[in-house]
Amino acid sequence: MTSRTCVLHGIHDLRLESHPEPVTGPGDVKVSVQAGGICGSDLHYYHHGGFGPVRVREPIAMGHEAAGRVVETGDDVNAVHVGDLVAINPSRPCGNCLYCKEGNPVHCLDMRFMGSAYRLPHEQGLFRERVVVPETRVFRFGLNADPVEAACAEPLAVCLHARAQAPDLNGKRVLVTGAGPIGALCVAVARDAGAREIVATDLQAMPLSVAKRMGADKTVNLAEEHDGLGPYMADKGQFDVAFECSAAAPAIRDALACLRPRGSLIAVGVAGDTPMPLNLIVSKEIVVRGTHRFHPEFAAAVKAIDTGTIDVSPIISPSFPLEKAVEAFERAGDRARAMKVHIFFNGYSAD
Repeated sequence: MTSRTCVLHGIHDLRLESHPEPVTGPGDVKVSVQAGGICGSDLHYYHHGGFGPVRVREPIAMGHEAAGRVVETGDDVNAVHVGDLVAINPSRPCGNCLYCKEGNPVHCLDMRFMGSAYRLPHEQGLFRERVVVPETRVFRFGLNADPVEAACAEPLAVCLHARAQAPDLNGKRVLVTGAGPIGALCVAVARDAGAREIVATDLQAMPLSVAKRMGADKTVNLAEEHDGLGPYMADKGQFDVAFECSAAAPAIRDALACLRPRGSLIAVGVAGDTPMPLNLIVSKEIVVRGTHRFHPEFAAAVKAIDTGTIDVSPIISPSFPLEKAVEAFERAGDRARAMKVHIFFNGYSAD
């Protein structure tokens, strides 16, 4: 038995290959993948060969956002059964290092994160027809769940973890800079947390329309309204919290200018070395806090999607079968036409 796999060999060199189907061992679950979401980091690998110091140095199976049906379970597996729809958590901390023992598994010194080129050999990803993972890495959905929405558990977990780094958002004014999939989901989690007002910014109309559907009270297209944030900079700033999701220096500067004294900037976007106006951080006593991946938030994301507490459907774009993976990646990189593009596997279709 073989399993078709979406493998990146280099910049714009994405190939569909057949690999031996993985074998299920004790405590393992075999999943027939149905939907896999293309993430910003996947696009960085595809278009640029990596991001920052992380580079693709050998062929890597892409993808870390996926959901599918359980087709086989190993001995001692009790949490899921054949036929269950599950989301796959790509994060696997070791549990034994300094940070894991301190209760900070996000910062595990021996982290295994599927679809990541950080380590060598690379950690192979989830854009495969069949994958085998430990039982602890799969989270079950209810009978009526949609596989494409289930595959959004991973990016939603990222945003729930970002929210956990912020102060209480209830009754607060929140700015989200960068309205891609992560920015739109940050809007949703801020709305879920009871934010009083949410403003989202971007340079494209389409993502801003999605942010509006996700709960933004106002959107600002900075490509058209160059001073659209000007009113929010008055009196040393109007927002209590900013989720900075673009990693672009102008957006960071705007976010800091719009924050009230002693406000919080949650840095969600990832880039290389980026200039920041230190004078604003110091003079307004801004708290700057990074946010990285997730841990308990993955289970929380599955629950939020499964119960309808957070509706992820507005971010979902038209998607493609595995045979058109290259077309899917090209579409996903077009921010004027796409938000969260998925690849379908094993004959599944959302239609």
